[in-house]
Amino acid sequence: MIDLLVAGAGPAGAATAIRAALAGLSVVVVEPRSGPIDKACGEGIAHSAVEYLTRLGVELDGRPFHGIRYLDGTHQVDARFTAGPGLGVRRTTLQAALSKRLSDLDIPVISTRVGPITQNSTSVTAANHTARYLAAADGLHSPIRRQLGLCGGSSGDVRRGLRQHFRVKPWTDLVEVYWSRLGEAYVTPVADDLVGVAILTSARGTFDSHLDAFPALKRRLRGAKPASAVMGAGPLRQRVRARTAGRILLVGDAAGYVDALTGEGIAVALRTSAELVDCVRADRPQDYEAAWRRVSWECRLLTASLLWARNRPLLAPRIVPAATALPGVYRTIVNRLS
Repeated sequence: MIDLLVAGAGPAGAATAIRAALAGLSVVVVEPRSGPIDKACGEGIAHSAVEYLTRLGVELDGRPFHGIRYLDGTHQVDARFTAGPGLGVRRTTLQAALSKRLSDLDIPVISTRVGPITQNSTSVTAANHTARYLAAADGLHSPIRRQLGLCGGSSGDVRRGLRQHFRVKPWTDLVEVYWSRLGEAYVTPVADDLVGVAILTSARGTFDSHLDAFPALKRRLRGAKPASAVMGAGPLRQRVRARTAGRILLVGDAAGYVDALTGEGIAVALRTSAELVDCVRADRPQDYEAAWRRVSWECRLLTASLLWARNRPLLAPRIVPAATALPGVYRTIVNRLS
């Protein structure tokens, strides 16, 4: 019997497995998809997450960014990081780096689906493996979460994300967030000749039709050739009743998600994966729910608050003007999340 079976080899699952192996636990990862696994995401990794991945021995290749810029039709405000730069990394590049670290540590990655799960007071069995614990890191629409009956109620406003890359030299060393009535467009430099553009909105439509809502960004991209196909993700809001069910612990997007507004998905996944491994080592799964809430509460609160304002017709147009009028507050919030 192994110590930990990890369902999912995305960033949350891979980081959990790497951390567990470095802590001396026996680990097996189950992942049905062949790599490198791509996903529609903003691809900006916060400074704290870059440091954590470095401590895990994951070698990242990307383009540093030094803060966040908010823009609307008439306002612009910058918040530069004080602790150090973040890193724009193609999702496939991040996935390849994590896979290499799994291989370097001789962590088996089994190409199969988890399927039905059974558990008792001492073990969990899934995918023909028996382990003391199972970490469910199987994504935003986690089949394991559904199997366990841990899905919460649906929210009213359904937001989704679309992402595409463009072959163009980044015009700034910041991640830019363009705001409009439609939603937000995030521009992340991921290489010296490549930017990723992710659009978050509750409106239906194509990537190109959504881009029309951001004329300043569209002008920036004029003449730039698309460098990837459009990918989508959503609904983004995922309510979860609990992060544990017996000896099964949820981590990453599977553990619940508010929105991509603050771009903290990977950073939160890494912090909570560390808590999961500590609970497994201590043989105290009952401590994980409180630990998960403790290390993620600030990001969840800030994201939920910003999303609440975003969904109010009277407040949404005032978000960027407010950040412009109170640049110190804006910088403080950005650096709390970095």
